Formats: sequence, C-alpha cells, structure tokens
Amino acid sequence: MMLDCVIVGGGPAGLNAALVLGRARRNVILFDNNFPRNAVTQESHGFITRDGIKPREFRELAHQDIAKYPSIMIRNEKIIDVKKTGMHFEVETEKGECIKGKKIILATGLKEIHPAIENIMDFYGKSLFSCPYCDGWELKDLPLMIISESHSAFHMAKTVYNWSKDLIVCTNGKKILTVEQKNMIQRKGIKIYEQKIKSLIGGNGSLEAVIFEDGEEVKRKGGFVTPEWIQATSFGQSLGCKTHELGGIITDQFGRTNIEGLYAAGDTSVIAPSQVIIAAAEGSRAAMGVNTDLSQDDFN
Repeated sequence: MMLDCVIVGGGPAGLNAALVLGRARRNVILFDNNFPRNAVTQESHGFITRDGIKPREFRELAHQDIAKYPSIMIRNEKIIDVKKTGMHFEVETEKGECIKGKKIILATGLKEIHPAIENIMDFYGKSLFSCPYCDGWELKDLPLMIISESHSAFHMAKTVYNWSKDLIVCTNGKKILTVEQKNMIQRKGIKIYEQKIKSLIGGNGSLEAVIFEDGEEVKRKGGFVTPEWIQATSFGQSLGCKTHELGGIITDQFGRTNIEGLYAAGDTSVIAPSQVIIAAAEGSRAAMGVNTDLSQDDFN
C-alpha cells in the first residue's frame, strides 16, 4: 500500500502535521518512538489555551484530536532507516517492516548535549531549564545562574536579565566572552565565573548552590543551561538534505527541503527558539506543503 505521507516523529510538529493532513483526507501514518526531548519537562508554557500543560497530557489530547480522522494511523515504533526509491520513500521499522509513502515529513527533533557537570540532570527540567520564554516567569526575581560553554552565553544573559536581576554567568572553564561583552554584562551587576564547575547542590530537583573547582560556593535557586543541539537522527543527512549553520535542515516556507518529496518541520529545521507552539506551527505549514504538492501531482 502506498500512503500519501509518512511522518517520522510524534512531537508537536509531527502531530499537527498529521492533524492537518487527516483533515485534508490524506492517508497518513505517524511513527512515534515515544521518547520526546521534553520528557523531563514538568510543564509547557507559551501556547495559548494550553499554558502550563504537562507534555504527556498535551500528547494525549493531540492523539484524541487525531483519532477523529480515520485516514491517520499512529504507530509507536522506532524508524531505523529512511530511503528514497524512485519517486517515493520507504521507511523501515525496528521490526523490519517496510512502509511506502509518496511524501515524507521528518519531525524527529533534536538531542541535547549538556555541559559535563556532575549531577546536572538532577536539576534539569525542575530548576534548570533551556528556554527563558518557557520557564522564565516561574523563576522571576530568584537568584539565578546561566551555565553556558558557548557564545550564546552573552545573548542568554541579556535575555534572562528581563526576569531576574540577581544573575550570574558560569562558563565552566571556557573563555567565551569578549572584553566588550564582559564589560556590558558586569555593568548590569551580573557576575561572571569562568572557573570550572565542580558540582551543583540541592535536593529533589531544587537547586541551592553551585560549587566551583576552586572551592568557591555561590547560592542559587535556579537558572538556565545552553545545551548543544544536534539532530536526533541522521535521516536528513543520509538523504542529502542541506543544512544551515546551526545544523537544522533548510526548508522553504512550506517545509520543503532540497530533496523532492521530503519535508522537515519543528526543531528538525528551526532549532531555535525551541517551543511547542513554534514546532506545531511548523508541522502545520509542512502539511500544507505536502497537500499542495500532492494535489499538484494529481493534476500532472
């Protein structure tokens, strides 16, 4: 059986793409390995009518919406290979099954690589976060820290300052800030710690202090981390997709990649800012691109 579209990835982008294509009466299958990047997140914010929703609840509600449309199938299986054969695509599941589709949407998202700091994951998603637009309100006016080993530390400091003026920047031994950037940050009363971090102190996910390798200890109640983001899968690379400087797959305004019939949506293409509402919108646009191209194919 040849499906209209195969969607790889069951996050907000993939789910919204499935919804739009289902409403367009397209035969679609969505593969979800049920291992979302935001699994540690307690609540999702910034999505109107869903502010504060738990990610698991969001996915359950999305599945309920999609269940109304009989042309959509959802499979909780991992895809191990994607290839283009002629004018269509084939995906192979971990069970060895081969599924064919005229079009394919990659919505596989990203993986986060965090700084190598002892027990950082004990606090990530509870009092340390990656996006101030998602979690800044909950940390407003608290003594906060930014942990960053990249040049995004400067931008993050300026952004987080909007939520708390009691702020420090920790580069974990990296010399990433220019003299000009340091001066600008320090004029705002933001202290910079360039020594390596030994460990984070706290309990039940609540940060209490950061201890540096030189023995200095600074009390903190939370903060933000700038992880390195990489593609969760190599499917786009193996298919020959072009990428931008941040590593995301380059698409047009309707999710089309440089490979005919292949689309990308959500964090797979946007990367930053990484928000549920943006990913969902990207999925919707990619689905419209798929439907438009399928309609054009029908008339050719």
